[in-house]
Amino acid sequence: MGQSPRAILAVDPGRDKCGIAVVSFTGDALAREVVSAEQLAARAQELARAYDITVIVVGDRTGADAALHALEAALPQVEATAVDEHRSTEEARRLYFREHPPRGWRRLMPRGLQTPPHPYDDYVAVVLAQRFLRGRGEQAG
Repeated sequence: MGQSPRAILAVDPGRDKCGIAVVSFTGDALAREVVSAEQLAARAQELARAYDITVIVVGDRTGADAALHALEAALPQVEATAVDEHRSTEEARRLYFREHPPRGWRRLMPRGLQTPPHPYDDYVAVVLAQRFLRGRGEQAG
């Protein structure tokens, strides 16, 4: 397993779908995806095999309890904790548009009025991991 640096598995839980991100302890996203809620535990196990996951962070709103229980059962050796999700969707939308700036006529429209063209729960997961790191004082910047 030691092939990759220590990382965080962050989850934006939901009733139907979950955003998942693997984030380094420097705050960089190593992997991101959106999966169905039913696939969460199995996908978390796969990511834990591919990365050196040392902590799991889960957003504290919709679906948090079910996600935490599923992840703790799937990865009992990894510490799991809840993180405040307040306004994380807005922060994730800004992050999405920084990485994928609108093109064509959409670049003239204020970004605050735009919605990404597909689910971006994975970006919310990145935001949650970065909040966790800021709370622990481990992320530079």
